[in-house]
Amino acid sequence: MNRLNEVSYRRASPYPAPPETQNAYAQNNVGLSISRIDVLAFRTTFDVKKKRGLVPVNVSFFPKEQFARSLKIMIPVFAKNLAVSSRVAVAQAGEKLGDIVVPEGKTGLATVCSIIVNGVLLKHGIPIDSKFGGILQLRHDQGLRFVELIHYASSSLDPSEIFIRGKMTSIGQVVAQGDGKILANFREIPGLSRSLVEGVIDDFTNAGINGVLAFGGIGNPVCQTHVDINKIGMILIGGLNPVAAACEAGIQVDNNAMSAVMEFEKLRDIQSFDH
Repeated sequence: MNRLNEVSYRRASPYPAPPETQNAYAQNNVGLSISRIDVLAFRTTFDVKKKRGLVPVNVSFFPKEQFARSLKIMIPVFAKNLAVSSRVAVAQAGEKLGDIVVPEGKTGLATVCSIIVNGVLLKHGIPIDSKFGGILQLRHDQGLRFVELIHYASSSLDPSEIFIRGKMTSIGQVVAQGDGKILANFREIPGLSRSLVEGVIDDFTNAGINGVLAFGGIGNPVCQTHVDINKIGMILIGGLNPVAAACEAGIQVDNNAMSAVMEFEKLRDIQSFDH
């Protein structure tokens, strides 16, 4: 397997903690990301056949005057199926996306989060192990390998937020050429659940959910990533890929990944917001 670069992150404070409390702060931060995944998966009530229920979302805030330009950048990313779903919600200052209020001067965008896969599989009685978020290299529109990764259990922020801030994606290049780097996530499921999961993935496709990018065999590597014995590896598309494309174009976006749940029925196709 090719060497992977693991990026570590620690939340910085402008006021250094006293020595006796530094370890406590570190322990409190570790695992917050994986905990949010578990909570949002539990709160997900989406019925993949009826296409309704609560879905987990990422909430991003754009400068109001730049939102129209951002849409023109993001829509081709949705069209390329580099997002979990083409259905989104848009809100203006003072309005809410889930339970998050949009600040003054901003336009809010809610995009479906890949945790929807965790939530639906959980409701089907299938345990899913969320390993890490990373940067996946694509070649000819096919997943090749992870070139960067952050384990959820060692980060207090969603890895996608960190990678976007670090300008480590090339979503626009993928849209134009099929080659580049996107946000993606790695999961493992029990090998015995394969046939049931395949049926759920088909239901996802019928519901317009494109969350699963790659699905391996039992114990087989996926995109050069090791998979445990008797497990199956899954690579999920990062829900913030369209937003990352806007950031690549120089638009300043504030992201709140894995931050809320919303009714799927209240989301609209991104194309309906293109004026």
